Amino acid sequence: MKKLQTKLAAVPLLFVGLVLCAEPVSLRAQSTTSALPPAAGKSEAQPIPRRVAIRFLTEADYPPFNYYDEDNILTGFNVDMARAICLELAAACDIQVRPWSELIPALQRHEADAVIASHAASASLLKAVDFTDRYYYTPARFAGKRSTDSLDVTPEGLEGKKIAVTKGTAHEAYLRTFFRDSAIRTYATQQLARDALIGDEVDLLFEDGISLVFWLNGTASKACCEFKGGPFAEPKYFGDGVGIAVNRTDGQLKKLINAALKRLRETGRYQELLLRYFPLRAF
Repeated sequence: MKKLQTKLAAVPLLFVGLVLCAEPVSLRAQSTTSALPPAAGKSEAQPIPRRVAIRFLTEADYPPFNYYDEDNILTGFNVDMARAICLELAAACDIQVRPWSELIPALQRHEADAVIASHAASASLLKAVDFTDRYYYTPARFAGKRSTDSLDVTPEGLEGKKIAVTKGTAHEAYLRTFFRDSAIRTYATQQLARDALIGDEVDLLFEDGISLVFWLNGTASKACCEFKGGPFAEPKYFGDGVGIAVNRTDGQLKKLINAALKRLRETGRYQELLLRYFPLRAF
């Protein structure tokens, strides 16, 4: 899967939902840390110097995140997020398009200040660049027939249920770790797993939430199915979320963008952008 470290396959612009920058549900307990009080005698932190302009890079073939519309205008969730960040920071916004493979190298050559193109903050990328706070996550989801009665989507509630999953994926590994008492049915391709759900060979389908929501709302699903239960997220299996890439030497810009992301959530602007591109809150 490309994009989110490798790129997701191109899909039609339909509906998708994203995590509102809160931690998605995980079956593993999350550790917490307590914030330390400020050291005595230290003055308050000085304001971060503003930027006159921010140069963003993205690509243009990943709808609904970044793409050219029918009028050949660059648009998408990532593009509008970049513009909203610039507006919050009272900075001019320059958004340029490059091929996916050239985005991070161009950032490292200081040909841009930031990359907003749905990169996952993976361990390998963190060796090359830094990332802002995460602005969306891509957890896994279950889908089942609309006619199916309400399900308790937990390991106990799905005991004995037949679940379709693509063979060799992180989603299969997750099921075998946390849903061991379910009847896990593996399929060679994603489409075969989906066909198994349509054909009543299985009770549920488990896969990536973003690609799944496109399928659910497209014609290929034949309006058969819907999400069952909530999102499942475990960084070991599904990644640590998507952030904006910045140079490791530009801590100032990272702080500025993080402050802008926080304000966008607080003012409701982030929610507005989600609803514009993803009317169905899948996650």
